[in-house]
Amino acid sequence: MNGGPSGFHNAPVTKSFVIVAALFSILLGLRPRSFSPGFSYQDIFVKLRLWKLFSSALAFSSTPELMFGLYLLYYFRVFERQIGSNKYSVFIIFSLTVSSLFEFLALALLKGPGLNVLASGPYGLIFALFVPFYFDIPVSSRFRIFGVRFTDKSFIYLAGLQLLLSSWKRSVLAGICGVLAGSLYRLNVFGIQRMKFPEFITSFFSRLPLSSIGSSSATGSSGSTIGNAPSYRVREVEGNYPPTAPPLASLEPPESSIATLVSMGFDRNSARQALMQARNDVNVATNLLLEAQSR
Repeated sequence: MNGGPSGFHNAPVTKSFVIVAALFSILLGLRPRSFSPGFSYQDIFVKLRLWKLFSSALAFSSTPELMFGLYLLYYFRVFERQIGSNKYSVFIIFSLTVSSLFEFLALALLKGPGLNVLASGPYGLIFALFVPFYFDIPVSSRFRIFGVRFTDKSFIYLAGLQLLLSSWKRSVLAGICGVLAGSLYRLNVFGIQRMKFPEFITSFFSRLPLSSIGSSSATGSSGSTIGNAPSYRVREVEGNYPPTAPPLASLEPPESSIATLVSMGFDRNSARQALMQARNDVNVATNLLLEAQSR
């Protein structure tokens, strides 16, 4: 399982966020060891170091956290492609804001030596993204390693678990707050899912000088899709399967597979055509739909 076409094609907001997070983590990592980019209750409410709200939402405090965090952010770019950059920008702001509020509350209620400073980094966003990952991304393959059952989603969960436990209590609490924020977004509190940024704001990200990074390997036009993912027809893909493949009429996709793709934001007819071309492989059909969108 992958996040669709490689690189940051059709994911300019994700690309900008990953680059900024990497740069902030590196720059703040050059500071003395006594400096922590994370925030504490006293930093915000006593010392009024409000800039720490910004640094803690972007900068990871260690190299392992940076590696796993950026990997997960890069993988989850698939959600920006599904809902569009306008709505994904709202999701980012909502997740970081709500998870920070939960963190303030937790710091005030769970005072202890291990919770003086929470883990630094966009934990709220990353673990909020695990909510749609759990509900909306289907399992397309299962396998065993030394008798233990795995799916194609297992390695994403393992990367998330590594990040969640990286700073023990400090990172676990930040991760839980992120999951709560993602759950509230999924429940559509205050109609948040209908909100989106104006197109001229999100299109700014696609015009940044760094916009070509990670996009060279993607096919299709050089523009990025902004806004809600539109309905579209799956284009013919020639040469994907050998001539001996059975005719499409004999590969009528099951309703469960169509429903899975429809729940991811694709229209029913496009989902059916993609499944027929992919020989009822949901993962391949998802990639076909994303590639068709990018053309």
